[in-house]
Formats: sequence, C-alpha cells, structure tokens
Amino acid sequence: MNYWLMKSEPEVFGIDHLLNMPQRTEHWDGVRNYQARNMMRDQMRLNDRVFFYHSNCAEPGIVGLMRVSREAYPDFTAFDPNSNYHDPKSDPDQPRWYMVDVTYERHLKRNISLRELKPYADGPLAGCPLLRKGNRLSIMPMSPEQWDFILGLE
Repeated sequence: MNYWLMKSEPEVFGIDHLLNMPQRTEHWDGVRNYQARNMMRDQMRLNDRVFFYHSNCAEPGIVGLMRVSREAYPDFTAFDPNSNYHDPKSDPDQPRWYMVDVTYERHLKRNISLRELKPYADGPLAGCPLLRKGNRLSIMPMSPEQWDFILGLE
C-alpha cells in the first residue's frame, strides 16, 4: 500500500464536495504537471490511502482521508474544449494526462494545518515533500511513518 497527499482548493473541489458525490467517489481530474501525472499513472494503486489537503485558503491543511478507488485512466477533461482543463495537444489515442478516482473515507477530527506541521520538518516529517520549500505539486507521496505521525496529531 502507498500513501499520498492530494491538494485541492476548497472552493473548487473540497472534501465536502467529495462527501456529497454519488458513492462519495469522484475522479481527480485536471492534473497538469508531469511529475504529479507520473505518480498517479505509474504508482497509485487501488486502495492506496490519501490525505485530502485544502490549499490556497485561509488555513491550508489536511482535512480528511480518502482512498484510491480506481487506478489511472486518461483524463477526459483534456479532450473537452469546454473544460477548464482542456489541452489541445492531448490526443485520445495517446493521452498526455491521467486521473484516478478517489473515495471519501472521513473528515479528520480537526484540520491539521501546514503551520502546525512545519516545526516537524527536521524531525518526524523530515523529507516530507509538503514541507520542502518551493514544492507546489498537487500530489505527493508520504511514507508510512509520515502518515502515522500526522494521523497521531489528530
């Protein structure tokens, strides 16, 4: 099993949106970074655990848990000229972009903020991509130890 953190802006698609989807499941579309795409396409597996992280908001942080419920498949929004994520260079016969489906598991008991996590960057969260300066990836791997430590803060 792998562990991940996936970021989304709560106004665009927050954890409550996922909770209210049919079967509490939705595709994670619109990833337009090659490194993040490669992780989804090549490393994410069915039932991997995922932290849901709210970004670009008043208090960025981890707000819930989800799991991968469908492995990578072509991101159809890239082919839709009416989509915000349209990519005219993406070809359905050789897709450039991929997505996975995620399923809501639960809200955390409280938001674990980025500000709260930062002091642990030289300790239990050493090497955590979320805490690296300049890291703007929307998807990042977590070690089992980092996952357990963060859940222990709940």
